[in-house]
Amino acid sequence: MEKVWLKSYPPGVPSEIDPGRYASITALLEESFNAYRTRPAFACMGKQITYGQLDDLSRRFGAWFQSRGIARGARIAIMMPNVLQYPVALAAILRAGYVVVNVNPLYTPRELEHQLKDSGAEAIVILENFASTLDAVLARTSVKHIVVASMGDLLGVKGCLVNFVVRRVKKMVPVWTLPGHVRFNDAIAAGSRAQFQPVEQSGDDVAFLQYTGGTTGVSKGATLLHRNLIANVLQSAAWSEPALARLPDSVQAVTVAALPLYHVFALTVCGLLTIRTGGLAVLIPNPRDIAGMIKELEGYSITTFPAVNTLYNAVLNHPDFGKLDFSKLLVANGGGMAVQEAVAKRWYEKTHAPIIEGYGLSETSPSVTCNPTTATEYTGTIGLPLPSTEISIRDDAGNELPIGEAGEICIRGPQVMAGYWQRPEETAKVMTPDGFFKSGDVGLMNSRGYVKLVDRKKDMILVSGFNVYPNEVEDVVAKLPGVFEVAAVGVPDQHSGEAVKLFIVKKDPTLTDKDVFDYCKTQLTGYKRPKIVEFRNELPKSNVGKILRRELRDGRA
Repeated sequence: MEKVWLKSYPPGVPSEIDPGRYASITALLEESFNAYRTRPAFACMGKQITYGQLDDLSRRFGAWFQSRGIARGARIAIMMPNVLQYPVALAAILRAGYVVVNVNPLYTPRELEHQLKDSGAEAIVILENFASTLDAVLARTSVKHIVVASMGDLLGVKGCLVNFVVRRVKKMVPVWTLPGHVRFNDAIAAGSRAQFQPVEQSGDDVAFLQYTGGTTGVSKGATLLHRNLIANVLQSAAWSEPALARLPDSVQAVTVAALPLYHVFALTVCGLLTIRTGGLAVLIPNPRDIAGMIKELEGYSITTFPAVNTLYNAVLNHPDFGKLDFSKLLVANGGGMAVQEAVAKRWYEKTHAPIIEGYGLSETSPSVTCNPTTATEYTGTIGLPLPSTEISIRDDAGNELPIGEAGEICIRGPQVMAGYWQRPEETAKVMTPDGFFKSGDVGLMNSRGYVKLVDRKKDMILVSGFNVYPNEVEDVVAKLPGVFEVAAVGVPDQHSGEAVKLFIVKKDPTLTDKDVFDYCKTQLTGYKRPKIVEFRNELPKSNVGKILRRELRDGRA
C-alpha cells in the first residue's frame, strides 16, 4: 500500500526514525543519567529522586543481582505498583544484563504462578503488600532470589510513618513468610559494597517479557528486544515534538504516571520517554483513588497526561478537578480503549488541550498509530501510523483491502516483537509471510491515512447476520446525559442469534432503561439498538482501567 498517511503528518515530524541510534536501553538510560544528573526524575508521595540518584541506586541494585551469581539474560520479575522502587529496579535489571518480566501486582496466585513458570524467572522484586500471593506459589516456580520492598523504602524519614500506616493502620499487608528473602534497602546497601560489572548489550538482546492479557486464551509473553523499545521511544518522541517544542527550555516537562508502569504503554511513555527527554514523572501508586491522585498532583504544572477513557472521565467528574494545574498541558495521550467523544469534548472544554487518541499492543512495544499532537478536535480515529510504521488492512485470506474497507489491522515496523516467548507456533499464527503482525483488531483506513478502529474481532456482535461493533454503541450511549459508564456486549437471542445488551453505571440516579431505549431509537439503526439494559454500581476493569466486556458477556462479573 502506498503510504498515504505521510501526507497528513504535521510539519517537522520525520517519516522514519533510526532505531540504531542507541545500542541498547542501557545506553539511552546512561545518556540521560549523565545529562540531567541534578534534575528530579521521579516523584512519589511527596519525595523526589534525581537522575543522579537513580543512576547510583540502580547501579548498586544491579551490582547486588550480579553478586548473587545470576547469569546474564536471566529473567527477573517486578511485581510493584508505581512507587520509586519500580524505576530503580527497572534500570538495575536492564543495566546488569537481565530481562524484565513485568507482573501485575493484583494478580491472583494462579495468574502469578503461570507467569513465573512460563518466563522461568529466577528472581523477583515485590512490594510486601503482595508478598502473600508469591508465598502461595513460590515452591512451584524457579524463583531463587526474592527482594521485598516496602512502600516507605525510599521516602527518607517519612518512610517509617508510611510503613506503619500501610501495615498497622490500613492493614494493607497480609501475612507472608518468603524464607530467604532480602529487604530492598538491604540489597541496595549490600550492592554498594559489590563491584558493578557493565554489560555489553546490543539491540537484539531481550529486554522485556511483556505478558498479554490472555485475550486469546493463555497469557503469553511478548518478547520485546532492546531495539523494539528504543524504536518506540524514538517514534513517540518524534510524534510528540510539535507539542513539546512549545515548552520553554527552562521548564521541565511533567508527566502524570497514573497508568501502571508494568503496563507497556506507561512503561514506554511515562517511563522510558520521560527519562530520555529529561522530564519528571509523578508516580501515582493507586489511580483508582482519584482524590488521592489529585492531592499528589497539586503544585505541579502538568505537561503530559497519558490515560485511558475511564480515567479521564473519573478525573473530569471529581469535585477537586479544578485544583489541578493544566495551564501548561501540551499532550493528553488516550490509549488502551476507545476514547468517547463526550469525554473528549468535555476534556477539551476544561483544559484546552485535546485528548490525542492512539493505538498499540503489548506485541508492538506498544504504540502503532496516534493522532497528531497538533489536533484540536476529536477525530473518532486512532490516528496515523507512527514514523517507520506501516499499516496494512487485510481480509481473512491475507489480501490487502482498498482504502475505506474494514479488515484486520496488520502492522510492520521496528517496534514489533521478536515473537511470543518459547511459543513458535503461536508466533506463526500472528505473523504474515511478509513480516506484518496480525493485531486481531478490525479497522479501516481513510484516504488521508487515518485509521478507524472498528473493534476487536471477538467482541463483534452478530445480530441477524449484521455486524454490530460495541465501540459504536458505547460511544452513542455515553453521550446520553445521566450515563457515567457503559459497556455493550452480545448475548444469545432466539430470534436474531445475538442481541445487544448494555451495562450502565448511572451519573443521574433517575435514569431509566426506557430513557436509554428511547434515546437509542433516535441514534441507532434497528439491529444496533440494545434489547436489554442492566444498571450496575460499577463495571469490571483491568488494572489499566479498560472495561472488561468479556467478563460481562460471560456472566463472571
